[in-house]
Parts: sequence; C-alpha cells; structure tokens
Amino acid sequence: MKFDWKIKTAIALVVLIAAGVYGYQYYQGQQKAKKAAAVETTPVVRMNLKSTVSATGTIKPVNSVEVSSKVTARIKDVLVKENDTVTAGQTVATLDATDYMEKRNQAQYKVANTKAKYERAQYLYSIGADTQEQLEDAKMNYDTAVSSLAESQSNMNEMTIVAPMSGVVVGEPQTPGTMAVQGTSNPTVIMRIADMSSKQILAKIDETDIGSVKVGQPATFTVDSFNGKTFTARVSKISQTDTSNSWNINTSSSSSSSSSSSASVIYYYVTLDVDDPDNMLLPAMTARVEINTAEKSDALVVPLSTLKTDAKGSYVIVKNEDGTQENRYVSTGIYSDEYVEILDGLSEGEQVVSTYVAKSADSAKKNSSNRGGPPPM
Repeated sequence: MKFDWKIKTAIALVVLIAAGVYGYQYYQGQQKAKKAAAVETTPVVRMNLKSTVSATGTIKPVNSVEVSSKVTARIKDVLVKENDTVTAGQTVATLDATDYMEKRNQAQYKVANTKAKYERAQYLYSIGADTQEQLEDAKMNYDTAVSSLAESQSNMNEMTIVAPMSGVVVGEPQTPGTMAVQGTSNPTVIMRIADMSSKQILAKIDETDIGSVKVGQPATFTVDSFNGKTFTARVSKISQTDTSNSWNINTSSSSSSSSSSSASVIYYYVTLDVDDPDNMLLPAMTARVEINTAEKSDALVVPLSTLKTDAKGSYVIVKNEDGTQENRYVSTGIYSDEYVEILDGLSEGEQVVSTYVAKSADSAKKNSSNRGGPPPM
C-alpha cells in the first residue's frame, strides 16, 4: 500500500508539472499573439517617388505697359476699347491741344520778334552803333525763344497717344473728358496694354522650401476657374532677396518693426513661365502650384508616418519574423507628401511598425504607483 501511494504521488506530480509547463507555454503564446495583434505593420516597398513644393501665386502677362501722357491735358478721344488688339505705334487716344496750340503760336511770334531784333543788333554792331554786350543779349533772347518754340512743338506732338507695344487692351480705358495728369510717381493711366500670348506666375515660396527650388524645374498648377484642369509651367527665375527685403537694415523703420519682421515667416518670389496655348488664363488669377523638385524611379520607401527621430538620427521600428521589434536607424533621401526614400538601413519586404502601441493598464498603474505622491501636509 505504501508503494502504491508513492506511485500515485509521483504521477500526480508529473501531471502537475506538465500542466504547469503547458499553461506557461499557452500564456506565453497568448501574450505574443496579443502583442502581435496590438501593432500594425507595413512592408518596405519600391515605387516611383516624386518630391514637390507647394505654393500659391498670381498669373500675370510677361510684357505689359501702362499708357500715360507726358503732358497734362484733357483726353479728347479714346480710339480703342477693352479687349481690342493694338499694334505698336497705333494711335489709341488724342488729347485736347487747345492750350498747347496757343502756347505754340505765342512761341512762334516770339521767335520771329527776337530774330528781327537779333538781326538788327548784328547790323548795328557791324557799324559800331551797338556794343558787344547788346549783341550777345539779342542772341540770347533769340536762342531762348527758339528753345521755347521747340518745347511747345514737342508738347503738341504729345497730343497723340500711341501704343508703345503690340498687345490687347486690358480693362476699360479712361473716358474722353478725363484730365490726364503727367508725372513720374502717380500719373493718370489712360489704358493698359498687355501681350497675352505669354504669361507667368509670381509665386511666394517659404524659406524652408526655397533651397530645393531650381531654375528649369517643371511644375503643374490649377486655377479655380477651370476645375479638374491642370496646367504646366517651368521655373524661370528665383529672387535673391525675400519679399520684404528684411535683411537690409537700411530699410528698417524701427527696431520694433524689425523684431516683428524677424519673427514672421520669410518668403521668396519665384517666377514660372506658363504654358497656355489656348489662352485660357487671365491676369490676376490665383494659381495653386506644385513644383517638381526631385524624382526617382524604383525607390525603396516607407510611409512618412513610420519615420521617427531622436538625438541619434532617423529610425523606424522593424518587426522581425519572430515577432520581436527593434529600432533601426536609416539614411533618408527625397520626401513626398506620404512617403520617404530609404537609402540605407532597410531591405525590401521588411515589416515596419506603423501604429503606436499604448501601454497596458497594469503597466500604466505600476508606473503611476512608482511616482511620488503629493508632499505631506
């Protein structure tokens, strides 16, 4: 009987050990399955990658001119209207010449009068009746009159306004009866003429992106007027100064305005030549531009959301075949809106973690219990 009891005890012990081992293995399997199910992964793949810079700009004609008068006079006739096509040298408007004609007539009379006096002074000087000084005064008066007549005649020539370039009249011209005021700072614009066969986009690029923009890069853009249609363009010029010239301390009006400017975002103007063979685009339309700054075929990529950084550099979390995870540091290439090129550190087909794994409630509770409580009252 004593021998049977020992056998039964040994068998029970073996069963208990086997059950324990099985239970432990089952628990470990469940934990691994739970951990594996807690994360989502995405494979490292190859694809064609394109890097772009986005910007907003305004469409304008490459060549345009504001037609104004060199003299102040009232507009008599306007011979063209909006959207008319004109050629260089064509008469587009005339000014009222009444006042200038009177001044020219007076100048002509003065020339005739001073010329007669000068000729008389020459004769009297030749016979010794006038002095050298009298002759010189008569000559000066005559020359002054001739100069005034030339000025009056020049003003009369300005009564006819001609187109300085070939193009299209953009916008409504001024109406007859309007006073056309001359000036260099704020003259009256009689009309605007633009060559609509060639257009550009003047875009503003953020300083963080301007370094990747180069002359000659292709671009696409859209405008609100033509939904679903994409136009093409090409970078033709990059401004060497920011839009507000904030680097030039001589243009700063005060220290407060300078500090305010330094805190704001810096932009640079970029000019793009537009392809518009059907002449669909109009000046001042808003263009939403995508400049193609880099492009690579068959690039090794991962989603941008999987890339992380720390003090050592950029890394991704790789899930190995056995379910374990590791931080893998990588070298990156070009970026798109959704993907980043991997130059080194990963191989095609590897799985990278694409979701954030929250700590379990037990772990969070344990960590919380390790923190110090509030100071004693």
